[in-house]
Amino acid sequence: MQILMTFLASLLFGLGLVISGLANPAKVLNFLDIAGIWSGTWDPSLIFTMAAAVVITGIGYRLVMARQKPLCADQFHVPSASTIDVKLVTGAGLFGIGWGLVGYCPGPAITALSLAHSETLIFVAAMLAGMALGRRVG
Repeated sequence: MQILMTFLASLLFGLGLVISGLANPAKVLNFLDIAGIWSGTWDPSLIFTMAAAVVITGIGYRLVMARQKPLCADQFHVPSASTIDVKLVTGAGLFGIGWGLVGYCPGPAITALSLAHSETLIFVAAMLAGMALGRRVG
């Protein structure tokens, strides 16, 4: 049952990424390029996608965390770390730089693998190498 629920949640997430345009690096880069406000190339449409995601996630967390345990597991697995440290800030910075350079973050990149574009394959390979390096260093 847990595998089926994971598959369905992942499928829904992937479809949302494709439909919203977050799996399209050109759209993401046009959103991140706020200097494009003056030239007319800025695409603010992803603001609505992100705002909707924040609202739905907030509501979902309230509903789910009110339960004693998840539907398909014995306990919740919620991160316990609550401090802002150098590792967190460095990781967030690298994430943002990577997203701004190529227009992909991990979820949309995995979704876009199905298109088999060479730049997506290169990004995902570099992302996995970075994750492996991060585990060794961290």
